[in-house]
Amino acid sequence: MNSALPTGRTVPTLSVVICAYTLDRWDDLRAAIGSVLVQDPPADEVVLVVDHNQDLLERAARELSGVRVVRNQRRRGLSGGRNTGVAVSGAEVVAFLDDDATAEPGWTGRLLAPYGDPRVMGVGGFVRPRWASRRPVWFPPEFDWVVGCSYRGQPRQAARVRNFIGANMSFRRRELIAVGGFLDALGRVGSRPVASCDETDLCLRIAARSPQAVLMYEPAAEVRHRVPESRASWAYFRNRCYIEGLSKALVARRCGSGPALASERAYVRSTIPRALARNLTGIRRPGALHTIGALSGGVCATVAGYLVGSVRPLGSQDLSRRQEAAKSPATAGS
Repeated sequence: MNSALPTGRTVPTLSVVICAYTLDRWDDLRAAIGSVLVQDPPADEVVLVVDHNQDLLERAARELSGVRVVRNQRRRGLSGGRNTGVAVSGAEVVAFLDDDATAEPGWTGRLLAPYGDPRVMGVGGFVRPRWASRRPVWFPPEFDWVVGCSYRGQPRQAARVRNFIGANMSFRRRELIAVGGFLDALGRVGSRPVASCDETDLCLRIAARSPQAVLMYEPAAEVRHRVPESRASWAYFRNRCYIEGLSKALVARRCGSGPALASERAYVRSTIPRALARNLTGIRRPGALHTIGALSGGVCATVAGYLVGSVRPLGSQDLSRRQEAAKSPATAGS
């Protein structure tokens, strides 16, 4: 599909929504907003949704210019923040950028171009990791989704996909409203990934509502996502994989295992075997054995989470933990 706007088509209006929950990422937040404000073409509006943090809300309203600052009017967490952003936005397309990500030049134009095709309901882009410390030698690129970034195995060219990575995605606003927005039960609350896959769930509902809908991945629309040192540990890696499995079990129950697991089946059958073969061939490379362990361990942790989520619905103990997190101001989420 040609991502260029056909002759005579007008570029849709654009709202960029950034959700934030903590003053600890103030510098990252300012960088994220700054990267949007210098885009060409410019966004019609930039909305900062502050998630239940009064100090951050007041400082943002006082010190940030060129951005509309609003409080999260929904349930605490990333999904509630995003839904608030959609509700207060006025543009035809709503793009979401994480508060610790920065958009590369041309980001807005490359996200908007595919919307010249009326079938396109969403466009997502490439998320490049920006490691706060050095990338761990054992960390396989096939698992960069663990830190919220694009991973090896995704398309290298513009292509139709099932779902996007949340740090860099956009949708027609009317479609977001039509499907009911993001599911609160799946979004992050604070820094703890109690549940995830809210983007996958949303994209599946858009596809179910209109089988002709196109969700377009455009890797030229790039952002850089900061990866803190705390996410470069084996403990975080293992836990994040397990949570992904739990969340996928919930999505599978909601949307059916066929569409919910189609990409994962291809990933396990193709991407992971190629990664294992690559590292076995280069077994003498420093860290190759550890990478093989991470590949195997990551798959096992994800499958374990899925199996547990299949027999013990995410909604009992896990959602209870989530509700407790939602009551605590220290973990107000993005």
